[in-house]
Amino acid sequence: MDTIRVIEVKRGVLDANDAAADQMRQELRTRGTFLVNLMSSPGAGKTTTLVRTLEALHDKLSITVMEADIDSDVDTRTILGTGVPAIQLHTGGMCHLDAGMTRLGLEELRASLQADGADPNPDLVFLENVGNLVCPAEFDTGASVNAMILSVPEGDDKPLKYPLMFQVTDVVLVNKIDVLPYFDFDLARFEENVHMRNPKSQVIPICAKTGEGMDAWYDWLLANARAWKA
Repeated sequence: MDTIRVIEVKRGVLDANDAAADQMRQELRTRGTFLVNLMSSPGAGKTTTLVRTLEALHDKLSITVMEADIDSDVDTRTILGTGVPAIQLHTGGMCHLDAGMTRLGLEELRASLQADGADPNPDLVFLENVGNLVCPAEFDTGASVNAMILSVPEGDDKPLKYPLMFQVTDVVLVNKIDVLPYFDFDLARFEENVHMRNPKSQVIPICAKTGEGMDAWYDWLLANARAWKA
């Protein structure tokens, strides 16, 4: 055999995943469930932001959470402390979730809700993805939207260093703005860098610890969740 045949394995895997993700998105829309894929690097404040969001919106929407981690249930215990139903997804060492893993999580979540006599089709589901800025951006989970959190200490240059993450993200929360005076973080420059990657992405400065700016995030969520059902 003189001719070498090159097979792009990764491309084939991603194509199959994208097809599965599109199918799941259609199913979620039919059920009226708005799925938010929440991404960030470790320590950016995903869980803190999520807890405050659940506390603010639990009386406006039916909400559940899927917590993804390599091997831990720490965040799930924190979420359960808010009274919101949550399940743990272990990735078995993988640094991301794909559409197949997300589907398994959603099926388990629906079964758990049904067993508790709750509506198996909640208005809003948060998927807290594994913490890093590379792998989670490569795989479409089938979510309705992608959201990410970047904390001020990480720097305003991250859209330049991790372009794909910002290309696939619908909304970017800039967390820990209470420490802006102590870091070389230019918010205007950051927004410019984000919009260079994705002109449609919305940037919302917040501080999950103090609550500053969180109302804008809640408004964004409510508007998009309701539009998803329209």
